[in-house]
Amino acid sequence: MEEILRRFFERYETMANRVLAAEMDVGETTFAFASEFIAASPAGVLAGKNDDSLKVSMARGYARYRAIGTKDLKIRNTTITPIDNQHFLVRIDWRSTYDVPDGPDITIDFEVHYLVQVRNDEPKIFGWISGDEEAVLKEHGIG
Repeated sequence: MEEILRRFFERYETMANRVLAAEMDVGETTFAFASEFIAASPAGVLAGKNDDSLKVSMARGYARYRAIGTKDLKIRNTTITPIDNQHFLVRIDWRSTYDVPDGPDITIDFEVHYLVQVRNDEPKIFGWISGDEEAVLKEHGIG
């Protein structure tokens, strides 16, 4: 199961970078999410559905990432904690790189904890927990 989850997130990383580079429509990435999901951050908790509203929200998010100079996202480390035989807590340690006008690129390390259900060897993200992205970007003079 661990290998299935690692490949799933490697595919997600590749697709996220293709969306950032405008080589892929964000709608093609929604396969990764369950029909309903929750997201938690310092801004609060959100419940959503994997429908057109998710595509719109993700498109806005990626447009903003491009606007602030996000070049790529890389997985630094993956930690998988089984909850039971179908559910997992997957911590992804990410590294994002930003193009800064008139200066060197800036890299920021962060983590996101994903709640994943695997049915018929097919993982789906049904939740994620992230830190204060806006504060970290501001701390680095981005955005």
